[in-house]
Amino acid sequence: MRRAVCPGSFDPITNGHLDIISRASRLYDEVYVAVMINQAKKGLFEIEERIDLIRRVTAEYGNVRVEAFHGLLVDFCKQREIPAIVKGLRAVSDFDYELQMAQMNNGLSGVETLFIPTNPTYSFLSSSLVKEVATWGGDVSHLVPAEVLGELTERLRKD
Repeated sequence: MRRAVCPGSFDPITNGHLDIISRASRLYDEVYVAVMINQAKKGLFEIEERIDLIRRVTAEYGNVRVEAFHGLLVDFCKQREIPAIVKGLRAVSDFDYELQMAQMNNGLSGVETLFIPTNPTYSFLSSSLVKEVATWGGDVSHLVPAEVLGELTERLRKD
């Protein structure tokens, strides 16, 4: 079975993330979405909420599994016998950082990294920008799945 992982914080998952995950799901038999736990950072959504949202918006693919992880991504990969990491690249600036990470991960464990260029429609998109625009009342309905938009709107209304 061919396995890969798409890692990230996904706070919240965007259409850009979903584009990469859906494309990876066509290339691999099983795709893990590894939701990063960074206890030094307070996210808008709790880890369990992110996992639930990702499961809902990826359910149609049938071969996507969503789990939290804390620590080194290569350890997550070793524990699940995942030989490949799939990352989306939005711009050249992403490549510089992601190449260093890919080389480190490969050096630590032999895990390969596959870079997928982001759909140009989402080349500017990040979770941080979505949260910022939504916080100020901007329309992000074309940037996140409908399920996420509802939860995002509700969460920002409470805060």
